[in-house]
Amino acid sequence: MAETNFFFLPVKQFCRRDVVTCGPDDALVAAAEVMREKNISSLVVCENGTPIGIFTDRDMRNKVVSRGIDSCTLKVREIMNSPLIGISEDNFLYEALYRMSRNNIHRIGVVDGDGRLTGIVTDSDIIRLQSRSPQQMICAIEEAESVDVLRELHTEVESLTVHLVGTGVAVPELVRMIAHLNDRILLRLIALLAAERFADLPKGFAFVVLGSEGRQEQTLTTDQDNAIIYSDDLSAAEVEKIKEFSEALIGALLSIGVPPCPGGIMAKNDTWRRSLSGWRNVIDSWMDNAVPENILNGSMFFDLRTLYGDPSLEQSLKTHISNHLRKNSAFLAWTAANVLRFKVPLGLFGRIKVEKKGEHRGALDIKKAGIFTITEGAKVLALEAGVWQGGTHERLQTLVAKGILDQKKGEDLTATYDFLVYQRLRSQVAEIRAGLVPNNYVLLNDLNRMELGRMKLALEGVQTFQEFLSLHFNLAHLR
Repeated sequence: MAETNFFFLPVKQFCRRDVVTCGPDDALVAAAEVMREKNISSLVVCENGTPIGIFTDRDMRNKVVSRGIDSCTLKVREIMNSPLIGISEDNFLYEALYRMSRNNIHRIGVVDGDGRLTGIVTDSDIIRLQSRSPQQMICAIEEAESVDVLRELHTEVESLTVHLVGTGVAVPELVRMIAHLNDRILLRLIALLAAERFADLPKGFAFVVLGSEGRQEQTLTTDQDNAIIYSDDLSAAEVEKIKEFSEALIGALLSIGVPPCPGGIMAKNDTWRRSLSGWRNVIDSWMDNAVPENILNGSMFFDLRTLYGDPSLEQSLKTHISNHLRKNSAFLAWTAANVLRFKVPLGLFGRIKVEKKGEHRGALDIKKAGIFTITEGAKVLALEAGVWQGGTHERLQTLVAKGILDQKKGEDLTATYDFLVYQRLRSQVAEIRAGLVPNNYVLLNDLNRMELGRMKLALEGVQTFQEFLSLHFNLAHLR
């Protein structure tokens, strides 16, 4: 992250919201006890919701203890610093840093348009932000000596992403960074497990990641999608050791904050841990019986990427799948038909349809509305062309190079995909800042007029791509 980027973040995108306050007439000893219990060095003093001063542990030392004054007789207003130097939450971060430097203070209150306290910024927060970069994060991950440290770093990846969204970093680079850092955390976790408990782990297996993780297209809602492939010639004892390892690894991932897959697509489950021949058989059964469950399983698995272990097992499976698809391409047609089940939410006169009720009322599920169609549509076209490498960006470029998509269609789909992913990321960041769990919904009321227009154009582009898929795979005649 370039330093010039984060200095131009609005303060409201950076400040801490969990400000601990006290009243001016609170007993000084009671205020000091709150600071001790919460392990903090200051309290913002508020009166009727308006910040009027600040009380710090430094004030206690310099104004009370060093002078031998009995603290039991004092109230907070008698030693607090007033007025509290504040800044509007719409000001840039560099302005907050300037005011702290000019007034020789270490923290500054953040207020809204009505002068109400909404947060706080400290100089130590800014120092931490300056030291936070993808390169430094990678070094910290590689040096992590415990699962507890990796848990903290996993949270830091989220924090880094939150700060980078809106700073001008391009969507592909941002998504790739998230995926790369998550990869490094997982690999370090494996290294720690291997050193502590699995030094005798057999070599004939591969831990593979699937779905968006396999494509390296993760955002802030990614759960676990992974599997294990092992060689047919492993002994029963070696297979059992791999099972123990997979259970320990998935448990460790859960402990550092990576959510489980709701559908159970995790290497600890027998269904997603098989021998090479076992995987060949189950994949053949998927492709020979294109029911919805098999289509979804195949679509998830076909994004496999070896993160640890023997990559030749992955390549062997990809060759097997390609050979099967050349003999029987019906599975691809049914997969394309599944993409068309996700109707683009455009009504009469191009009106964008949103949720009518429930917790997501007024919002659009942007993954179902468009992202899914582009990622899965690009994948099925790429598989038909025998192309496995890369994520959605690379697949679209390859499809253009092979003449399957014309140049303009490829560029339009890429721009549409980036726009939709950015809107999802931006919405997820807003939810995290509000203390909520991020999801795939975007509130249309949060978009300005230009963004709404761009959203409509993006969804029209998705609709056009679905029409292309229907014609390309002759889906009108599919029964």
